[in-house]
Amino acid sequence: MILRQAAAAAAFLAVAAGLSAVFPHRAHAQLASTAPVEWMEVRAKPIGRFRLGSSQTRFGPLEFVGGLELASSGKDFGGFSAMRFLEPGTAFVGVADTGFWFFGRLMRDAEGRPAGVEEFRMSPMVDEAGQVIGDKWYVDAEGLAVHDGIATVSFEREHRVVEYRIDPDGMAGPIRNLDFVIPKEELRRNAGLETVIKSPEGGPQHGARIVIAERSLDPLGNIFGAVIEGPERGVFTVARSDGYDVTDGAFLPNGDLLILERRFTIAQSISMRLRRIPGGTVRAGGLLDGPVLMEANMAYRIDNMEALDVWLREDGATMVSIMSDDNQSVFQRSLYLEFRMVE
Repeated sequence: MILRQAAAAAAFLAVAAGLSAVFPHRAHAQLASTAPVEWMEVRAKPIGRFRLGSSQTRFGPLEFVGGLELASSGKDFGGFSAMRFLEPGTAFVGVADTGFWFFGRLMRDAEGRPAGVEEFRMSPMVDEAGQVIGDKWYVDAEGLAVHDGIATVSFEREHRVVEYRIDPDGMAGPIRNLDFVIPKEELRRNAGLETVIKSPEGGPQHGARIVIAERSLDPLGNIFGAVIEGPERGVFTVARSDGYDVTDGAFLPNGDLLILERRFTIAQSISMRLRRIPGGTVRAGGLLDGPVLMEANMAYRIDNMEALDVWLREDGATMVSIMSDDNQSVFQRSLYLEFRMVE
């Protein structure tokens, strides 16, 4: 979300376009208990090369498998800030920071590379009474975790972490709000709870959910995060370096935490990187830091990369999926990128 403020001064990305609309609170109220669903046809253009003009496939411990540039004529398409697979590498759910859910299924070619998206639909978030929430300030959804049929969503601006029951045919209102542990006054208005992650049941966090802010900093300049339940419950920080902010995270099979980070400057435009955090350091009072696995700038096929998921392919390979938030701007793109861990 920080990107939007910076890019307001840069016509190159025109990020402010995603913020220009005015949303009356509870506009277009629905009397049904679930949100209306809009089905959309998604056009998918394959991405065969990650680095522009190069056939290189290895980028540190990651091998580029393929990707898609996605587009649709649906008026609410875009703004994708988080996604998780409901079925490894196929069916997915996500949230847009415009206050929408999205669902779909990834199609693959004969070689197993991403080839298209089908069964795609979006539906607006609704309140407990089933009324569509039209106030963008209140439904700035940024992070998503899924487990046992429950979606946990983190919101910034109006900082909160909320549970919903997953139903692709019609999402209902919230079940309950969770205590996100970080003192609310420490969260910046437009750089708050960007990430929510479900930790492995057998890991050091015992299956607890974890939140990380985008750029809400402690006095030492590190980013606030927290384990919000279980025996390791408490606040930690993530070491911030080189101007990067956290946009998402996912646990690797061995229990380490992979975090997706983004940097935007007028001079250097957009960059992204992936950093690996030792799983045992994700605990109350910890300072999380770790090596950079991959870094990419506009010499690569990237955009405003905000969503991350890790999943296991049928052959046992660890796969890393990354998705961009186009801010519903004509200057940006909705991208889906897929990598295989080869270390």
